[in-house]
Amino acid sequence: MGQLAFAHSIFLFSSRLHKLPIRFTSPRFSLPSFSIRAMTSHSHIVGYPRIGPKRELKFALESFWEGKSKAEDLKQVGADIRTSIWKQMAEVGIKFIPSNTFSYYDHVLDTTAMLGAVPPRYGWNGGEVGFDIYFSMARGNDSVPAMEMTKWFDTNYHYIVPELGPDIKFSYASHKAVEEYKEAKALGIDTVPVLIGPLSYILLSKAAKDVDKSFSLLSLIEKIVPVYKEVVAELKAAGATWIQFDEPSLVMDLDTLQLQTFTKAYSELESSFSGLNVLIETYFADVPIQTYKALTSLKSVAGFGFDLVRGTRTLNLLKSGFPPDKYLFAGVVDGRNVWANDLAASLCILQVLEGIVGKENVVVSTSCSLLHSAVDLVNETKLDKEIKSWLAFAAQKVVEVNALAKALVGQKDQAFFASNATSHASRRSSPRVKNESVQKAVAALKDSDHRRATSVSARLAAQQKKLNLPILPTTTIGSFPQTPELRKLRHVYKAKKINEYDYVNAMKEEIKKIIKLQEEIGIDVLVHGEPERNDMVEYFGEQLSGFAFSVNGWVQSYGSRCVKPPIIYGDVSRLRAMTVFTSSTAQSMTRRPMKGMLTGPVTILNWSFLRNDQERHETCYQIALAIKDEVEDLERAGISIIQIDEAALREGLPLRKSEQPFYLEWAVQSFRITNCGVKDTTQIHTHMCYSNFNDIINAIINMDADVITIENSRSDEKLLSVFQEGVKYEAGIGPGVYDIHSPRVPSTEEIADRINKMLAVLDCKVLWVNPDCGLKTRKYSEVESALRNMVAAAKLIRTKLATGN
Repeated sequence: MGQLAFAHSIFLFSSRLHKLPIRFTSPRFSLPSFSIRAMTSHSHIVGYPRIGPKRELKFALESFWEGKSKAEDLKQVGADIRTSIWKQMAEVGIKFIPSNTFSYYDHVLDTTAMLGAVPPRYGWNGGEVGFDIYFSMARGNDSVPAMEMTKWFDTNYHYIVPELGPDIKFSYASHKAVEEYKEAKALGIDTVPVLIGPLSYILLSKAAKDVDKSFSLLSLIEKIVPVYKEVVAELKAAGATWIQFDEPSLVMDLDTLQLQTFTKAYSELESSFSGLNVLIETYFADVPIQTYKALTSLKSVAGFGFDLVRGTRTLNLLKSGFPPDKYLFAGVVDGRNVWANDLAASLCILQVLEGIVGKENVVVSTSCSLLHSAVDLVNETKLDKEIKSWLAFAAQKVVEVNALAKALVGQKDQAFFASNATSHASRRSSPRVKNESVQKAVAALKDSDHRRATSVSARLAAQQKKLNLPILPTTTIGSFPQTPELRKLRHVYKAKKINEYDYVNAMKEEIKKIIKLQEEIGIDVLVHGEPERNDMVEYFGEQLSGFAFSVNGWVQSYGSRCVKPPIIYGDVSRLRAMTVFTSSTAQSMTRRPMKGMLTGPVTILNWSFLRNDQERHETCYQIALAIKDEVEDLERAGISIIQIDEAALREGLPLRKSEQPFYLEWAVQSFRITNCGVKDTTQIHTHMCYSNFNDIINAIINMDADVITIENSRSDEKLLSVFQEGVKYEAGIGPGVYDIHSPRVPSTEEIADRINKMLAVLDCKVLWVNPDCGLKTRKYSEVESALRNMVAAAKLIRTKLATGN
């Protein structure tokens, strides 16, 4: 009976998601505007995935970008997704349903459009920001590059970085928040419009190019507040009774001026809040004590949202004092993982909170937006039954929030709670979770720092003697375009519609084609192109113990790019060699060096849904030992260059400075474990992308890789400023010379100019020439032209260096 009740409750929320796109022509029900005081249960969702349960938004976007569909078609898919989500939340019983959390690309870019903060190079002449300008900012166009993209706090989501200068003129240029509120209201659903708060928007921005160094972004707060006032006034006029301001920057270590700016912004907004309930939402960590005091002292704010999952000190903060007659939005359901909530434990926390703030003032919520979780477990037909019973995706988390809210007011669903308890007991007792030999191997690691025996300069000399590479060697990051034909081939093989012999031969032909192209272009160090890989993490997880995989567990990374994180449920070990056959086969097809391509332990960890019953570093060490086995097998197979990608190392850095040293210690050590046993003549590469690396440059040096390739061009080459400031880097380094996340093809002259800028701060003996990142998402027509220009630029600079010009 318990399992049936559990399944029925989940079904209520997810029964229509998989049928998108759906066109709803009239509302099925009407909900009046409500006051929280009259509620029998208080429930809230911070935000929800926008991609659709089967990536409907992704396919609609790509069809539109390719000219196969019209803007109206794209807008209809967006409307269908929004309608389905709102109706289902209302049907489940959620009281505070968010709107304006949907986005066609990125919610920070939406705010840039709302504020009219369009950089001049996009030729915007005022008025409503439309798709042409919006997507040019996100992706670039034939004449101008895209805006910078970087990681959203410590997640794998990427946002488009606003570019602001002292002369910018803000204006209300996108009415999306109001339009979506009205759209929901027309369905009979009163929603809570969500806006990125003014402080977080400013702190997530960067100064525009060529702006005087004395310029402070914080000085712009007075200019953007009037636009926020216009938005708030229009929302109020449309009937909104609650507005949510997301201020995740409040969990950071803010200085006095930043805190003063926050208080000033909301003091100036206070007059526009009259007649409204305002919620300020924080997430991803606990709020520092001084920030907590400044936040909770705001008189015009009705409620405050806190993360009680990652905010490990939040409960103690609340016990220290919470303002009377304010609402606490308690984020007890994890928005960043896929494990079923421990309902009994969460209910205990909520009951403690009731004692602090009063029963009527507690609102049950998610810890953050569910954007970071997979969409719906109902769509998973191939997951192991036992493991599936341990999980909850976004749709199921909505049901959990509502169940907790009802239990808090005496309406506990006993069968639902009993089913949940059974699932947790099953997970705790399952023999597939623990592996004693793996745990012993990790325990034995503590006696070494796992450094290679010789210095990087000595190793590079030995490697150059073996490899004989030219000055400014050219390479790519790893992946080549994944064509529809290639994806189809993998799909039919997985479906067992072709045999292994035919599949392997087809892959060999694809690799041969990729190698031939690189040789013809003139690239010095080759890659096999990774045609056999679905994803740089999933591919390895499928060959390691302790991992499970979903079919539709997609999560948005940026724009139309979605990833399907593996689920780490148990101890990790390597079952067999994973890449040796492919790498050695590729090396046999060319005389040029062929990189063996691996994903590093920290990236596998950070790009997976982690087990929450074990410390992160313990799991990371387990993965590191598995990758170490693979590295040593590749070396034995004759692979002289092995790249161990750590694209997500910076991403996992804790948001609070006090917690960062420990993370960097074990993350760097995990990388060193993977390659500490190789010979000096084996060259170890790593790759990092789309984060701010300047503040962890010493940790990067401490990784002791022989060569690092690192994203640089899309971030306006700010990485180079580290070396301008005198940081000494003796290993090989390849700052990216062009942005691969834009369809734009850079000219030879543009790339040569970038190389010259690098040579102004880096020795030509250590500089490599490569793109920002892998080429998986691009078309061959774009890749071939860009790589030809890249190689031509490298040769041009080599000639100039040789002649002294």
